[in-house]
Amino acid sequence: MAKALAAPAAQAWALKPREFEQIRRLAHEKFGLDLRHGKEELVAGRLGKLIRTGGFGSFDEYYRYVVVDASGEALTGMIDALATNFTSFLREQKHFEFLAASVLPGWMDRGEIRVWSAACSTGEEPYTLALTLLDTLSGASHGSIRVLATDISTRALDAARKGVYPKERFLDFPQAWLPKYLLKGEGHSTGFYRVKPEVRRLIEFRRLNLIEPFFHPQPFAAIFCRNVMIYFDTLTQTDLVERLAACLEPGGYLFVGHAESLAGARSNLEYVRPAVYRKLAGAPPAEPRRRTGS
Repeated sequence: MAKALAAPAAQAWALKPREFEQIRRLAHEKFGLDLRHGKEELVAGRLGKLIRTGGFGSFDEYYRYVVVDASGEALTGMIDALATNFTSFLREQKHFEFLAASVLPGWMDRGEIRVWSAACSTGEEPYTLALTLLDTLSGASHGSIRVLATDISTRALDAARKGVYPKERFLDFPQAWLPKYLLKGEGHSTGFYRVKPEVRRLIEFRRLNLIEPFFHPQPFAAIFCRNVMIYFDTLTQTDLVERLAACLEPGGYLFVGHAESLAGARSNLEYVRPAVYRKLAGAPPAEPRRRTGS
């Protein structure tokens, strides 16, 4: 974002109700974010840095710049600023325990294993998925392991592709995994670990906006879409669940966040355990509802 203007005085950056409404509608239309009233301070804080560095005189001026930017870079910057991108290794650990103990034994003799981390943030979830698969299926006669990892944030994806994290992120990590799957930093990289290349090669990182149409030519055995739908309104949540279910193979698993509900979805999914659902074998794909305006 480049505008040759002097930075305005701090008091000029107050977020007016009309400006909040403009940003709220744009965020909902472009990436499904449900910025309800009461989030004004959050929006002002997260976009304030872009206002300052871009030299904009107001949130209205910044909004108009985002709307007319044909490159899409300004909108991406706005998304990156508003997206939480909070994650951790083994987050909601019971999901990975269930995957290893109850799901993967049935995958021992299958060919290619395809899983999707549908809101991968900075990469901790897809790397945990890959390591869980490698560790549990070690020695089995399975074929290749492929993990698709997508996110709307280009900033988060850039960090994920590098696979470099401070050692504090691995305090709850299985100790046997550290030397097996990670490289310990030395010199200027002391205090950091990097995921080994052979693990990184299992994962394809790709930008994807979950509220826009998506298509995958092959179904997935499991999809992790956790802690992103809590930011969507009910209609967007329902539509997304149905489209995710259509990407699962019969008998495939959908993992959602423990704070998320699938109530109202017509998605041919059966409840397995908290935040885990399975696609009914032989069920026809659901016809997704279409989102309307906010």
